[in-house]
Parts: sequence; C-alpha cells; structure tokens
Amino acid sequence: MSSRTLVGLVVVLGMSGSISWAERPVIRAGQAGRSVTLAQQGMVATSHPLAAQIGLDVLRRGGNAVDAAIATSAALGVLEPTNCGIGGDLYALVWDARTKKLYGLNASGRAPLRATRAYFLERGYKQIPTTGPLSWSVPGCVDGWDQLRRRFGSWSWRELLEPSIAYAEKGAPVPEVIAGYWRSAERMRDPGMRTTFLIEDGLWGRRAPRTGEIFRNPDLARSYRLIAEQGRDAFYKGDIARRLVEFAEQVGGLWTLKDFEDYQSEWVEPVSTTYRGYEVWQIPPPGQGITVLQMLNLLEHFDLARLGPNSADYWHLFIEAKKLAFADRARYYADPQFSRVPVQELISKPYAAHRVKKIDLRKAQVDVPPGDPRLGGAETVYLCVVDKDRHCVSLIQSNYSGFGSGLAAPGTGFGIQNRGCLFALDEKHPNRLEPGKRPFHTIIPALVTQKGQPVFVFGVMGVICSLKVRSRCWSTCWISA
Repeated sequence: MSSRTLVGLVVVLGMSGSISWAERPVIRAGQAGRSVTLAQQGMVATSHPLAAQIGLDVLRRGGNAVDAAIATSAALGVLEPTNCGIGGDLYALVWDARTKKLYGLNASGRAPLRATRAYFLERGYKQIPTTGPLSWSVPGCVDGWDQLRRRFGSWSWRELLEPSIAYAEKGAPVPEVIAGYWRSAERMRDPGMRTTFLIEDGLWGRRAPRTGEIFRNPDLARSYRLIAEQGRDAFYKGDIARRLVEFAEQVGGLWTLKDFEDYQSEWVEPVSTTYRGYEVWQIPPPGQGITVLQMLNLLEHFDLARLGPNSADYWHLFIEAKKLAFADRARYYADPQFSRVPVQELISKPYAAHRVKKIDLRKAQVDVPPGDPRLGGAETVYLCVVDKDRHCVSLIQSNYSGFGSGLAAPGTGFGIQNRGCLFALDEKHPNRLEPGKRPFHTIIPALVTQKGQPVFVFGVMGVICSLKVRSRCWSTCWISA
C-alpha cells in the first residue's frame, strides 16, 4: 500500500482546539482562508459535509472510491436538491489503480424521440424554453451510478442508498448557503415542486426551509428504495419511469416510455493536453471540458507565475484566453455521434500557437470569431474520492439551472433537469436539436496525472466561472509523494 498522503483543498470535516483572533494567520489576497485537510487512508471532498461524511463511512467500512462516490452523490440529491438529483445528469472520470488506466463516463441525457426542430418551429419557438417540460432531456444520473457500480463498485444498491434514505425520511438541517439558494423554489408554481421542496408554514403557507431547519423528503426516500430494491430499471423501466411519462403527458412534455427504456450511458475515452509537465484530463464533447484544455494551451505561452494573481495582466490573459476558447465552444461543441467535432485539432499545441497571436496584452478583444481548427492539424455539485489503494473518482452532477426545469412529477421527490434547453434550433449548427441526441453540456470533471500516475483530482461547481477557476487553480484531492 502506498504511503503517500492525500491533501484536500475543498472540505474540512472537523476541527479541534481553539485559537484567538490575534493568533490567527493573516490571509493575503489571492489565498484561501481555510486549513488544508490531510489524510492517509482515503478522502472525500464535496460541497456538503454530511454527504462527505457518508462517503467517508463507506471507505471506513471497506468500500472503494467508486462505492463512496455513488453514496455521496446520492446523499447530495437529498441534502442539496437545489443543484442536483436523480432528475439530472452525471459525468465521471475514474482512475483504476490496478490497471493504471483512466476511464470516462458520459451519463448525460438524450433528447426525447419526439423532439424535433419542426415541432418547435411550427409552434413559433425561436429557441427552446429554459424552463418547463420542453426543456427536458432524459435524466442520466441513475444509469450513470449503475454503470459505475457494475464496472468498479463492490457494494449493493441497498448498501449505497441506505444512508441517503435515512436522511430523506428523518431529515437533515439545511446549511446557510443552501438555504439561500433554496428560496428560489418559492417562485415556482408547479404543485409537485412546491409539495416536494417547500415546507408548511401556518403564517406564510409554503416556504423554503430556513437555515438550520430540518428538511425531509419522504417521496425521494420512496424513489431511492425502489432503486435499492430493483436497480436502475426502477427508474428507466419501472414505476418511476411511468410516473415521469404520465406527468409529461399531463404538462405537455415529449417523453415516452421508449425514451427511458432505450437510455444508456456511454463509456468514453478521456482526452488531455500537457501543461508544464502535467497531463490534464477531461471528458470529450458534448461536454465543455476541452475548453479548459484549450485555455491551458494558450496560457502556457505566458509566464503567469511572474505576473501573479494580483496583476492586471494576469487576469487579462485569463479573460482573453477564455474568449478564444468560448468562441470555439459556441461553434464546434456538440454530440460527436451526430456531428463531427474536431477535438484533437482544437486541443492541439499548433492550433493554440496560431490562436495565441490574437491575445494582445495592451488591449482586449471585442470581436472574437471562432478559429479554424484545421490550422492546427450550470448549478452543479462536484465530488471526488481517493481510497487507500489510490483508486480515484472525479464526479460532477447537475440539474443545470438550480431546480432545473421547475417541475417535479408528483410522488417522485426530485426535480427534473432542463439540459434540453441548450440545443440550438438552427439546422446548420452542430448542436442542433435532433431526436435521441445529447445537448452541449457544461459539467466537466477533471484529473491530473504525471508520469502515468494520478497527481490530483479536481473540479469546480458552476457553469461559466468554473472554466476560469479550473484553468487557474487545480484543487480538491492532491496525492503527494
């Protein structure tokens, strides 16, 4: 067993002792204000400490990194439903320490088979609505869990979901930040959403839970129990699928049972670039992960360490690199099963050397068209786990816009995502809507290796800002020598 130390830069699970304010170190601009967490036998990092604790308990009881990641992900659907749940999608990178190989999983949803551009255009839509039933794609989260569990996991569905079922039934206190996000549910009019996510208040009717209040979700506990007993088919072929399709028929959605029966996640080959001696890995399109790789290829041409994060030039370079990468993102990223996406060209060093000429330290770009890669040949939760054997999981899960589409099928306990709104209705665009197609996606787990070994697992929540943060600061679970 390796004696290397795990260094966590996201979640601090416990603290002992006390220190006066006068004794506290002064935190300089550009630095984090929390202590680094250190461990030897495993680590879980995510946005909610109770979810991280569930993952740690899995590791303590002999589960591996994938077991812990699934259990943590399920817990976040209970504890942080503002950003994720089984009505959403999932992407993951898994480092298998036995084979020393990195695997990628795309568990993003596909458009309903009845969803055509003609359907929307005939009804006067110029773009797909950002909320409501027409924004739906088939949720991929549960099948993603199943694919991970079957290939790498060692625990049963019941063992993985039991801690989350307990929180859903008995309740858990709502933290301050999540309580703030939760208030957006008060504006929603869908009865399923209001019954599921708002609590009774004799004075105000239904409202979002406040900081410290206990929130329970018995309907989600029921859905989780069905999955624990029947596996992924409970969601795609059983009672949950039937409830979702019946709800779609009631509210004007396009889902059919066949959309769910046909759904399957896809194992994909991760893609990478090098940055100053490290290999940085991402999931390929339709996700936007390669945007990070494009930005790193551009930034490698500059001495960022010399400039430092307090320099205007430093931030100017990040913004200009982001403009160039986003121009390509808007033009080229799409489902590669339906459109040719020039991935290797976009992330190549020669292409970056050509594009970097557009960056001028003296002025900002105001008109940034996409490049020609042939010259070079959303609200979210993130978690990562490393276990004692140094298996690594980088997993990101999302409803896209907070509570997603703003709709929940009665009795299911979860909101439904609105990823389908990211399709284009322009027939010439690579990301155009087509039946069974996956939309452009914003969630991007990542992992860094050096000399064939994982160095750290990282991710940042958020759609647009995450790309700049990822290219600027790799964080989360570092595996030190």
